[in-house]
Amino acid sequence: MSDKQQDNSCSHNYYFDNAATSWPKPESVYRAAELQMRQACGNPGRSGHTRTLEADRLIYRTREAVAGLLKVSDPARIIFTLNATDALNMALKGLLEPGDHVLYTAMEHNSVLRPLGRLRRDGIITTTMVPCSESGDPDLDALENAYQAGTRLLVINHASNVTGTIAPLEKMIKSAHTRGVKVLIDAAQTAGSLEINAEGLGIDLLAFTGHKSLLGPTGTGGLYVRRDLNLKPLREGGTGSQSETDIHPESMPERLEAGTLNNSGLAGLLEGLRFIEQTGLAAIGEHEKEIRSCLYNELETIPGIKLYGPKGEDPAACIVSFTLNSADSGEIGYILESSYGILCRTGLHCAPLAHQAISTFPGGTVRLSPGYFTTRADIDYLVNALKKIAKLT
Repeated sequence: MSDKQQDNSCSHNYYFDNAATSWPKPESVYRAAELQMRQACGNPGRSGHTRTLEADRLIYRTREAVAGLLKVSDPARIIFTLNATDALNMALKGLLEPGDHVLYTAMEHNSVLRPLGRLRRDGIITTTMVPCSESGDPDLDALENAYQAGTRLLVINHASNVTGTIAPLEKMIKSAHTRGVKVLIDAAQTAGSLEINAEGLGIDLLAFTGHKSLLGPTGTGGLYVRRDLNLKPLREGGTGSQSETDIHPESMPERLEAGTLNNSGLAGLLEGLRFIEQTGLAAIGEHEKEIRSCLYNELETIPGIKLYGPKGEDPAACIVSFTLNSADSGEIGYILESSYGILCRTGLHCAPLAHQAISTFPGGTVRLSPGYFTTRADIDYLVNALKKIAKLT
């Protein structure tokens, strides 16, 4: 069986929640994660025996693969974390100092809003939110007027997990760097589906997760840290190097990686990265663009449905959010699953400010997020189900 021809044997065969975690994974991802745990479970850097050395090689190969995907010249600047949330916390709490001012957009996820909220409530930093339009686009004029003398960081959600809206990174990064402000990119929804040239764009910090478009297991993710930037470690402890001292190593990646890494997860992630390389990032992006456009345009014809975010043909992450008349989004999600075996996400999607921006707070939306393995037949089945549901609301 090829990786494109997945065995979707599951109690639910219609999966539209790839923005939360991708499914199915390439078959090679499942095999690699299991094989690593069964046959090659060594602790990288902690010994000199063959399993440890093989684990070292696995970690390095995965680091190289991520660096290649993100156009990063030095793999040591790729730090492995638990997920994007872990990476964002590492970036924010490792960079920011008392008195710093931070800018962020209304489309940010709680993975950014909550760490910033904690630092703000503790009196360490001040923050300013850059408003966004009802389509999810950041207000660039408001951004220009939001900088202060103490602004240290601009946080940008590369693509909204609510609307799929893609932020204009080049313009926003230039705006920040002109003023000496660092930039942190949340690429949770884009790493593995959109082209990202981290060094070419001049990105200072970029957080990614392994279990979404990178097609890897949960419990994997990472942080890219620009070469001339040093962060305070979020965790300190065993690294397998400089064990004679109680001072944590300064060299990267050990500076920001403490404790045993998720070897089996990273083995699966490596296979996800290999699948992307073999399939072609452009081919993946084109398929998701076509699938999203088809879905958006079909939903637009259903009476009572209101769509949010970019139009069907506009550039966007593979996400479509909608409301249906005055029906509760959770109720729609329940009917989709219980009556049609369709899985999706409803509510606020851990992004309350984004829903305020698009006027769907506090009820939220129904979010549909197809993926690379979603077919036109899946879209047709979903649309037909929603047509039937719409007649009942």
